[in-house]
Amino acid sequence: MSTHVSLADYTTLRIGGTADKFVEVGTEDDLITAVRDADAAGEPVLLLSGGSNVVIGDDGFRGTVVKVSTSGIRVDASACAGAMVHIAAGEDWDGVVRRAIAEEWSGLESMSGIPGLAGSTPVQNVGAYGHEVAETVASVRVWDRVAGKVETIFAAGCGFSYRNSRFKADPSRYVVLEVAFQLTLGDLSAPVGYAELARVLDVEPGSRAPMTEVREAVLGLRRGKGMVLDPADHDTWSAGSFFTNPILDTPAEVPAGAPQWPQPDGRVKTSAAWLIEHAGVSKGFTIGNAAVSTKHTLALTNRGQATAKELLTLATHVRTQVQQSFDITLINEPVLVNCGF
Repeated sequence: MSTHVSLADYTTLRIGGTADKFVEVGTEDDLITAVRDADAAGEPVLLLSGGSNVVIGDDGFRGTVVKVSTSGIRVDASACAGAMVHIAAGEDWDGVVRRAIAEEWSGLESMSGIPGLAGSTPVQNVGAYGHEVAETVASVRVWDRVAGKVETIFAAGCGFSYRNSRFKADPSRYVVLEVAFQLTLGDLSAPVGYAELARVLDVEPGSRAPMTEVREAVLGLRRGKGMVLDPADHDTWSAGSFFTNPILDTPAEVPAGAPQWPQPDGRVKTSAAWLIEHAGVSKGFTIGNAAVSTKHTLALTNRGQATAKELLTLATHVRTQVQQSFDITLINEPVLVNCGF
């Protein structure tokens, strides 16, 4: 247990004040114990994963921060059933994707290059380039802080929706311990459903491609948008996409010329990046030491010495411009800790 630890050192934004208490846990038992002890003492708890989807306020966190560093992957595979892959919450996500491709477990390749840890993926229902983890998650094993016990929640009970889940909706209740993925066997990808990726691969949308080629194409696209971490590139000092793509009730609400993707429930999704750009917010727009990425308008970045206040002032400006231009309210994707806008 350490005290007064700078949390900026543990986030991809490199922003955030200090934690009163900080403990890094390497085993599942230690993770449960750290959370249970803090709960028993009535102390606020912040579970910190890879730090890639969080904005921590300049005043830090007044309580106990538990840094998840657990590890371990168990695999049950057969030609008939495919691969059931059980992954500890603290495993590096892109490392998991690399192994899946090497072992010919298909289904995760389009999510190459996403920073963070495996345990966060079902919380956010992480997705990219036409796929999300809800398609392959079989179950999530959690510590239920209310019931005081370990539970296994199967996919049907996870409440998955666009960038959301049961775990995100009730963040003070569940501690993800392990995620199980059901993956098919083979060297071909899941169907390529994203038009931009299909063009790069030179395949028809809905077809499959070698997983190794899909990974390289995805990484290339992500690098072009500043979405692959690089300490030397301030465009990657971000929390990834800061705003989710809005889902509107009817196609009539989509601004003229904006992309639109019909949803299963009859609603329609449009592009937050398009809205930002067409609301007059340009790449590189800066407030203080915070700036819109020079590569992609969805990323808000730290140019070196940004504070959470500067970043959220920038986020407020972006959201206000879109609201005034299109009467659409953007919703932040990262979790805000001890701050808001």
